[in-house]
Amino acid sequence: MAIDAIALHMTDNVATAVQDLKVGQEATVRINHDVCHIILQEDIPYGHKFTLKPVHFGEEILKYGEIIGRATKDIGAGYHAHVQNIESLRGRGDLKTKQSGNMSSP
Repeated sequence: MAIDAIALHMTDNVATAVQDLKVGQEATVRINHDVCHIILQEDIPYGHKFTLKPVHFGEEILKYGEIIGRATKDIGAGYHAHVQNIESLRGRGDLKTKQSGNMSSP
């Protein structure tokens, strides 16, 4: 069976497109060893993420079983998950500074 996207961990709430996908398409997604289908609400470019279920404002984005970001607004199932609706939490030195309490005043 051909697949359109992959997710590697059962907790993932996004999948990665393995080809260009079109709005209205029923995407076949392999999640670990299982397969599910989701109707896409937007075009999804190759290599980009889309949501597998509704994600609410402030909710963590999980890819490969790891937290990669946070939703900056509500995202319905089947929508493109990218910079327009996700804030990255990786490689953010500013977050480490805030968490450690060593943030200096401007």
